[in-house]
Amino acid sequence: MQHPKGLYLLFVTEMAERFSYYGMRALFVLYLVAAFFNNDDASEIYGSYTGLVYLTPLLGGYIADRYWGNRRSIITGGLMMAVGQFLMFASACFVKQSIYTKGGDIDSAVDNNLALWLMFAGLAALIIGNGFFKPNISTMVGDLYEPDDQRKDSAFTIFYMGINLGAFIAPFICGSLGKSDWTDPSGFKWGFFAAGCAMIFSIAVFIALKNKLLVTPDGKQIGIMTEKATMPTECQTATSVTETTHKGHGIIGTSLCLLLGAILMYVFSYDADDYNDYISAAIYAVSIVLPIFIITDGGLTIDEKKKIGVIYLIALFVIFFWSAFEQAGSSLTIFADQQCDRHIGSWEMPTTWFQSINPIVVVLFAPVMATLWETLQKHGIRVHSITKQAMGLALLALGYLVIAYGTHGTDTSTKISMWWLFTLYFIHTLGELSLSPIGLSLVTKLSPARMASLLMGVWFMSNATSNILAGKLATLLPIEGEPNDHIMGIEIATLSDFFMLFAIMAGLASVILFCIKPILKKMMKS
Repeated sequence: MQHPKGLYLLFVTEMAERFSYYGMRALFVLYLVAAFFNNDDASEIYGSYTGLVYLTPLLGGYIADRYWGNRRSIITGGLMMAVGQFLMFASACFVKQSIYTKGGDIDSAVDNNLALWLMFAGLAALIIGNGFFKPNISTMVGDLYEPDDQRKDSAFTIFYMGINLGAFIAPFICGSLGKSDWTDPSGFKWGFFAAGCAMIFSIAVFIALKNKLLVTPDGKQIGIMTEKATMPTECQTATSVTETTHKGHGIIGTSLCLLLGAILMYVFSYDADDYNDYISAAIYAVSIVLPIFIITDGGLTIDEKKKIGVIYLIALFVIFFWSAFEQAGSSLTIFADQQCDRHIGSWEMPTTWFQSINPIVVVLFAPVMATLWETLQKHGIRVHSITKQAMGLALLALGYLVIAYGTHGTDTSTKISMWWLFTLYFIHTLGELSLSPIGLSLVTKLSPARMASLLMGVWFMSNATSNILAGKLATLLPIEGEPNDHIMGIEIATLSDFFMLFAIMAGLASVILFCIKPILKKMMKS
């Protein structure tokens, strides 16, 4: 069936933006290690960055709904991200060499402070820009169709493939341009520059064609402020999230939640050593307080609270999934760079290219997985959404079991075949396809209409928490010459121990989720 041309404009816009994001992501940890930090610090900074990237869409979506509209938010966010990428480029232009000697000692003669602050300025622009861009472009895909249009599901499938196409191409181009080593980290600059150019292309295409293509079936422009959005609060309908939550809590309830947030922030940051710890504390505090604030709304019915409770429980299990899955951007990137034999004959595969495995598997297997569920249903086998989520966690555990087996009996100075890592990424992507789209669908099905955007923000916050936790867990990666780490009294002495930690974590989460499925099903039907 033919789709509106506006879908393909959003496809290209998002594909270029994802090229920019994943191009920079493929280089980020490698750049941190090459120029500024050790492996542990680099992993924590990566976790803080990606955690904030998933937190700011809550604010960006709210501003778009209340004040700016989707189009203005997308353009503003896109331009900010372009600035962020070019600041990363400037950082790499000014960087001199690694602050560490090859032996691992700090070289006090190297001053990379300007490059470091340019990098942090770039990260801030990327985080804020993503908050405006990410939640709004997806909303516009749905706005192109009538609410009951049967093409909507396939439209999101096309859009999702565009996301992964950009993510697939980016590491090849940005990774190839951003070549560097510990003696000359400035080589990363051209990879960051390519990511910035992709962001400029994304916004230029969007600005040029938005008025012509982004229209409803009856020709009405979408993504701009409506009369409802500009009305005084007292004139808006009950679907306004802000109005509903305000009426449901009042000044006392809101004040208590703010007080709880302040207390949690203090508790989580009590032993903070640096800014990463304060960022983590803020994300953890918001991730607890906002769900409490929502579910204690006096305007919710008992049935609505039960369904929101299901969303919360699923989001909790998603934290276990993404905190293990997102090792791809930190510990697994370091592992690929330092402890994998990446040679095919005389050619050495660039580390950044591993980042393309996930998106290409998504592009190739998303239709296969969709067809599988449909085929099973036609034959009378209906796989429940909760079961699919549990399967996703089980596949994640299986991927880590494979790499744990591949590294068994090796030490940190031994390089293993990169095909073990290929296998892990393939299995993990099948797990993602079983869990991620299903989770998004559950949120939209279970959310009260007046709180749909706010609860989607909670879903994004679970990803934010996951990325912070992923950064913390990545620091457990065994490093030659450093003391062994412990977690809950268990020693992490080898690579196999490190990977088994994630296999056990994901496996237990899968079993628990499957066991409580009857309770969740009952709550969903309430």
